[in-house]
Amino acid sequence: MIETWINAFVGFVWGKPMLILLVGGGLFFTLYGKFTPFRYIRHSFQLLTGKFDDGTGSGDLSHRKALAAALSGTLGLGNIAGVALALSAGGPGAVFWMWLTALLGVSTKFYTCTLGVMYRHRDAQGRVHGGPMYTVQNGLGAPYQWLAILFAIAGLMGFVPSFQINQLSAVIQTQLFPEVSWLDSQAFSWALGLILAVFVGCVIWGGLKRVADVASTLVPLMAGSYFVMAVLALLLNAEKIPAVFSSIFESAFAPQAVFGGVLSVIIIGVSRGAFSNEAGIGTEVMAHSAAKTDEPVREGLVASLGPIIDTLIVCSCTALVILVTGVLDQSEGMQGVSLTMAAFQSAFGTTGTWLLAAQVLILSFTTVFTFWYYGYKCFVYLFGEQAGEYYKYLYLGLVVLGAVASVDIVFLFLIGAYGLMAVPTMVSGILLAPKVNQEVKRYFGEEKHRLNIARTSQQTD
Repeated sequence: MIETWINAFVGFVWGKPMLILLVGGGLFFTLYGKFTPFRYIRHSFQLLTGKFDDGTGSGDLSHRKALAAALSGTLGLGNIAGVALALSAGGPGAVFWMWLTALLGVSTKFYTCTLGVMYRHRDAQGRVHGGPMYTVQNGLGAPYQWLAILFAIAGLMGFVPSFQINQLSAVIQTQLFPEVSWLDSQAFSWALGLILAVFVGCVIWGGLKRVADVASTLVPLMAGSYFVMAVLALLLNAEKIPAVFSSIFESAFAPQAVFGGVLSVIIIGVSRGAFSNEAGIGTEVMAHSAAKTDEPVREGLVASLGPIIDTLIVCSCTALVILVTGVLDQSEGMQGVSLTMAAFQSAFGTTGTWLLAAQVLILSFTTVFTFWYYGYKCFVYLFGEQAGEYYKYLYLGLVVLGAVASVDIVFLFLIGAYGLMAVPTMVSGILLAPKVNQEVKRYFGEEKHRLNIARTSQQTD
């Protein structure tokens, strides 16, 4: 009965209005901004190198660490397990709609994260807080306060770590040690949940800076090694790649009846794409709002790289490996990370299983760390800074429960919560888009002025 209710909830949230809001909103940002993040993509990568950092500005993190913290929330099981679930539910055609969502998400992230820095909130202790709830509160004012509250409540639901912990438990129990029967027991699941909660607690008690330090070290390493593994798997099956791309484009517009028609495939692709790169959802706004900068456009440009790295590169790797190895057609009853595991095992044998297990272990943990920060920000917004300490204990309890929860129910619940978060994020982004355009004009006008001064100085010397 619970699963039926959650299915109805997800169907309601991810209906046609949500497709129009995310896809139409992304198209609006892209055209209204005249492709700003695409035109200045070189400048975005320069910002990551620290070339424009001067050590001043509000916030806690460098541009690179802010992006790493944001990516640690997206470069995880959304890329490994979420893509597999999308393929199981929507077939190869879902990948096309994930790509489209990512391309539009570049502009969406630019606008929403620029606004996140523009409308940051500073508390009585001088600490900086950001996120869609503060964008709504400080940018739109009292008439829209209900949107800020909606985001915070939906965030508390969407940032539970249960999906990541559940899939991590599945890797240990059914993939690495399938022959050990006692590992599949409820008692082991509870014990594993408690052990994982201890590890998570060691990091989150250090706050955002410790989360960002861990993420900036582990995320690039794991993403890079995962990319290498995927490319090698594709090279081993190179002759199948053209047929796979053909099936992706054909199924996007003419899917098999088993996948429920074109609209169902679009909904699956867009919703899973949003779950993967979080463009328009608002989660990434909270991480990028912590950047140590007083130039909102700079952080917006850095944030715009997220969907490119996350979905167009990493998610595509996962989807293509699953499709070229053919495990999707032989995966009856297999879902999530188990399907991705089967694909890499098909390519590399047992070695592939263990290598991917290491990826899942680390990426799932980094996602869990970042989700704590997101949930903490929502909790503090609703209940105040003094109550924030209690959220750590609540979060660790959810880690334990994640080890014994049903993957279907947890994943659907998260997808539904993500849809609710998108409403305040996209509505505030669209209404405040003119403010971003004004900031873009000011910023690049000043950048050109500084560049001209530097060139004049060099010529004089």
